Amino acid sequence: MINEIKKDTQERMQKSLESLSHAFSRIRTGQAHPSILGGVMVPYYGADTPLNQVANVTVKDARTLQVVAFERGMLAAVDKAIQSSGLGFNPTNLGELLLISMPALTEETRKGFTKQARGEAENARVAVRNIRRDALAQLKDLVKEKEISEDEERRASDEVQKLTDKFVAEVEKALEAKEADLMAV
Repeated sequence: MINEIKKDTQERMQKSLESLSHAFSRIRTGQAHPSILGGVMVPYYGADTPLNQVANVTVKDARTLQVVAFERGMLAAVDKAIQSSGLGFNPTNLGELLLISMPALTEETRKGFTKQARGEAENARVAVRNIRRDALAQLKDLVKEKEISEDEERRASDEVQKLTDKFVAEVEKALEAKEADLMAV
């Protein structure tokens, strides 16, 4: 029973860490990367569809993304969706494809993205702590139901805390790497 709780806790904390890396991939650096457009939704036959399902996004060079719609008639809708996505991109429509130039990051935008990254990291730390709280509550319930002893609960609580410390440290490491990436000129 205790092992199941610890295993579930570790899996949930790992998912929080994966969610953080996914969030970090959406915070752009000066480099062009297709995942930057990952959250763009394009109206496609009346339904909002992710960009990667209606167009192919590739890196043309270090600062340029190339978007080729699967259906030529969709190019205008893709263009409009990218412009209205709030990412600050203004694609160049070449008739058959779109080119998106990544503007160089100013010091101000770098600091803004760093602040955004810190917010995402804090969300991940809070998620890890909430998972710890849930695990400790489950352990206390087992003690109340007399399925485990208080000593077993204390040992398991210590192990859950060690897991929490490990994952919080990994969040900090990921944040440091992202900040270094964002501040690199």
